[in-house]
Amino acid sequence: MRAENQMAAPAPAAGGAQEGNLVQLLVQNARNASKVGATYKKDGRWQDITWAQILEEVKTLSEALVAQGVKPGDRVAIFANTSLQWIVCDLAISGAQAITVPIYASNTPDECRYIINHSETSFLFVDNDEKDAKQAGRLTRIRQKLPEMPSLKRVVLFEGAVAGGAEMTLSDLVKQGREAVQANPGAFDERVPGIKLEDTNSLIYTSGTTGEPKGVILTHNNWYYEAKASQSVGMMEPGDSVMLFLPLAHVFAQVVKAAWLSMGYRLIIAESVDKLLANLVETKPTVLPSVPRVFEKVYNNVVSNGSAAPGLKGRLFRWAFKLFDEYVEARKAGREYNTLAFSLAKKLVFAKVKAAISEKLGGNMRIFISGGAPLSSKIGYFFDLLGLKVLEGYGLTETSAGTTVNRENKIKIGTVGAPMPGSELKIASDGEILIRGPGVMKGYYKNPAATAEAINSEGWFHTGDIGELDADNYLRITDRKKDIIVTAGGKNVAPQNIENQLKTYPIISQAMVYGDKRPYLVTLITVSDEAARKLLQEKGAPVGTYAENSKRPEVHAAVKAAMDGVNAEMPPYATVKRFAILEADFSQETGELTPKLSVKRKVCNTKYKAQIDTMYEGTTVVD
Repeated sequence: MRAENQMAAPAPAAGGAQEGNLVQLLVQNARNASKVGATYKKDGRWQDITWAQILEEVKTLSEALVAQGVKPGDRVAIFANTSLQWIVCDLAISGAQAITVPIYASNTPDECRYIINHSETSFLFVDNDEKDAKQAGRLTRIRQKLPEMPSLKRVVLFEGAVAGGAEMTLSDLVKQGREAVQANPGAFDERVPGIKLEDTNSLIYTSGTTGEPKGVILTHNNWYYEAKASQSVGMMEPGDSVMLFLPLAHVFAQVVKAAWLSMGYRLIIAESVDKLLANLVETKPTVLPSVPRVFEKVYNNVVSNGSAAPGLKGRLFRWAFKLFDEYVEARKAGREYNTLAFSLAKKLVFAKVKAAISEKLGGNMRIFISGGAPLSSKIGYFFDLLGLKVLEGYGLTETSAGTTVNRENKIKIGTVGAPMPGSELKIASDGEILIRGPGVMKGYYKNPAATAEAINSEGWFHTGDIGELDADNYLRITDRKKDIIVTAGGKNVAPQNIENQLKTYPIISQAMVYGDKRPYLVTLITVSDEAARKLLQEKGAPVGTYAENSKRPEVHAAVKAAMDGVNAEMPPYATVKRFAILEADFSQETGELTPKLSVKRKVCNTKYKAQIDTMYEGTTVVD
């Protein structure tokens, strides 16, 4: 395959004594018995736990798993929200020489059944049975499908009462582990060095936007490489305090965990996504790995609240953000923008915005890391203007997440940075990004055909993403290969670019552009419930349910203004001619979003076919 551009970087040096499988890294950190490894909230207050204490919990639980009959290579699943206990279970599974199968806390009963059956998981940890959004609790979801999961022999409850012979409490399991440690104190220490770097550490099932998920085989070496590469580019440092709220079923969070084990920084574990802002203020971390949705919400809250401010304050804010729009356009075009008015806006408005955001994020933030989905360049320029460093990166489940990342001393907004040391990138003749290096998966579990299709004979992984490398070898993602829209006129359009622009407007929550083999583009829109309510209150209009608000002419006008703003920046063939505002937001529970909040295009195309067809018939939707 012909390459248009290619880049390789030297692999990171191992450095220091921190070498080995993930459990050995834990053991090495625990040699400093008093050093704090993590901070988490328990009984309403933040508590520290040392590395030595974490190791003791891991050792006890690992011995319990072995006593329960878990053998090397067995699959053990974790179905829980991000927590310290999740991490302890994960490391205990590795300590038993078994393989972790993470399951997203939001997965449906059928998705859980598929993953457990496909991986032939024999042992499962589940955290609680609290209702989760529109779904039943996780324990209930498992109990519903237990008769259909023949490989699953044991279900361990973090909390709550057991029901049925397959279930046991975590406290009873830990008690069994303590007895096993007393009977054979050296078993864990003898077993751990036998875990080889090439051994499988985890099977992570891709959430996918189409078809059944595939189990990605990732090794201890994949994570060891990611940890060292992350440190070598300064994403995280040993002296950092890193806030973790990301789902541990996702590779992004797993990179944070691996880097934590390697560097020994303090890991702060958020209570939940909903409590993230409060937790940031309370614990004052220095690094926040996040997904773009969080940055979008911060930006949209600033714009929405500032624009709605009364009197002079509101007028001043709107004036400053009009100049900001001009600044963004200039930066995108490669021009400087240093007008006297903008300098004044920085002092009068943006300095105050920075102070307010910094305070809300704890006041001690060194860097933010953005991954999991594309970050709008406008939001990137916003944080950059405030002097808040966002390092956008790129990677996939199949590449153990981090493959490229912006550097703290060289952030190029609109790109996902340069390759991590040791990784190679190549742009194929059709624009597809190919990756080779220590982060690439071993393959897809029980799917040699899909593995052969994804990784060629030279070891290059085909990402399915389209991109280009600039003169500094910084990668720019233009779209998903399979998502490219080819209009009836033969023009190629990247829908994500339009969607990301639309989501910079506070009124818009989600957008999905459609138009393959059609005469023009249309878009499905969901509105922000908070922004819609605020808009209607300001206009003196009735405020009702989400569905009622979405039909209000004031909301339609705001969405149309956003659409007009985005269209003004697009070539004629890439403008959206019509849109439909849906009566409910996209969500994981209703099937439109993946756990990393990407839109499932195939699901939306099918579910909202009537609305899409109407936009082409031109009967009820207004241009």
